[in-house]
Amino acid sequence: MSTREQTGTNARHPFPSVVARQILPARASRVVSRTGGYLILLLLTLASIFPLIWMILTSLKDRSETYSPNVIPSKPSLAAYQFLWSQMHVGQYLWNSVRVTSVTVGAVVILASLAGYAFARIDFPGKQTIFLLLLSTLMLPGAVLIIPLFLQLSDMHLIDSQLGLILAYIGGGLPFAMFLMRSFFTTVPGELVDAGRMDGASEFGIFLRIMLPLARPGIATITIFQFMDTWNEFIFAATFLHSPTQRTLQPALFALVGRYSTNWPVLTAALTVSIIPIVTVYLILQKQFVTGLTAGAIKG
Repeated sequence: MSTREQTGTNARHPFPSVVARQILPARASRVVSRTGGYLILLLLTLASIFPLIWMILTSLKDRSETYSPNVIPSKPSLAAYQFLWSQMHVGQYLWNSVRVTSVTVGAVVILASLAGYAFARIDFPGKQTIFLLLLSTLMLPGAVLIIPLFLQLSDMHLIDSQLGLILAYIGGGLPFAMFLMRSFFTTVPGELVDAGRMDGASEFGIFLRIMLPLARPGIATITIFQFMDTWNEFIFAATFLHSPTQRTLQPALFALVGRYSTNWPVLTAALTVSIIPIVTVYLILQKQFVTGLTAGAIKG
């Protein structure tokens, strides 16, 4: 190699050993920190899903094996699920919950979308005052409203009626859903609304054809939230519904908890059945839900 080539090589890398000593420790530290982060996330994930795994495995055990130190059942069995359907008639309670939840979610989505659009894009007297009054209801815990709601539904002859429970759920879920939809509608460019009005479209036409398709992440978000809240609600359902034919799933699950002993395989089997609809709805709306959390849910 000539002197010029050596000079050029040294000019490009004047201290190759020094550079190597600086790069290798930095690269090693990044690998170690990334590996440690992955291990922490893995441990947190295992800690989060372990109760779910324990619940499913316990539902496959025999009752005599409930308190066994072995998490995995020695002889997996579906006897607990058979007991649910044949003796507990869980299908009736499941259908009641599906009916109440579906009607509630549908009504909340429709009413919240209309109200959210009105508060976001239409000017009318007292808009801010009405909006703040509706938001103030979010500060009231549900337990405070049990007695007033019970008296009101009793005057309307809606105690022990799924319609009364649905009305209570709609009234409780509407303010938050309306606030969320208003946040989404305010993120839509106002030029689209102005263009629709210039083309002669009515307010309902603008809402239905322009604004609503753009607010699908918001609809998915309030659908999941309202579905979970309604499906898992216990206090109102246990207070307002008395007949076994009207009872929803959550009060029926509570009846499985015994005073002195509990059939844990049957209880965990019922809990496993109860989470299937929630997981299904989330998987269907997962993409729109994540978009909603990262977009309009933090604006407004």
